[in-house]
Amino acid sequence: MSVAIGERIAFDDFLKVDIRVGRIVEAATFPEARKPALKLLIDFGPEIGRKKCSAQITKHYEPDALVGQLVVAVVNFPPRQIGPIMSEVLTLGVPDEAGEVVLLQPSRDVPVGGRMF
Repeated sequence: MSVAIGERIAFDDFLKVDIRVGRIVEAATFPEARKPALKLLIDFGPEIGRKKCSAQITKHYEPDALVGQLVVAVVNFPPRQIGPIMSEVLTLGVPDEAGEVVLLQPSRDVPVGGRMF
């Protein structure tokens, strides 16, 4: 699957996107979502706290196996209502060869709340 490179942006525009590491503390199926998804509660440390999100990651991930995993998420987008929950962060992933989401995760254990640079 080939995707065109997006519009060029200034480095200052990139710096506006606050991408942090968090640890999944709860994960559950989300049957109310229009597309198959999981509900996640992610701990970003004392500065940001715990945030909820909906993630369409059901093809590769089971809720119980996600608890304790580190993930990377955008924490400064406005919240979005997804069915009955308010999704407060955007958990980041990339498509596999079939277009299914694979989470972006640090390759080592790092402190929660760390900002990507």
